[in-house]
Amino acid sequence: MAMTVTAVEPGRVTFRCDPEEVHYNPLGVIHGGLVCTLLDTAIGCAAHTTLPAGVSYTSIEISVSYLRPVLPELGPLTAVGTVRKSGRRVVFAAGDVLDKNGKLVATATSSLLVTTP
Repeated sequence: MAMTVTAVEPGRVTFRCDPEEVHYNPLGVIHGGLVCTLLDTAIGCAAHTTLPAGVSYTSIEISVSYLRPVLPELGPLTAVGTVRKSGRRVVFAAGDVLDKNGKLVATATSSLLVTTP
């Protein structure tokens, strides 16, 4: 998916994504599925930073709002995932995707189930 981690701190993770032609939808813009995957990844990794070793998570819900089309020339994209509340059973988190000009193109909220082996 052409994603790279660029920053990690407890409760916050940043990814960079360099969209390519394979990420275009039939209309010639970056597919919303790539943006959703980028958000889910950044949010999930942010949640992971708040969990003890050996504890994992899985997304149980994600709600994405697409605010503007992502044109190919607006990459690279930056996604920031941030934990809002980390609980014993559920982590609540959010994320934003910005284009190369710093404009917000999509935002998401998510709930993640904390699981143990």
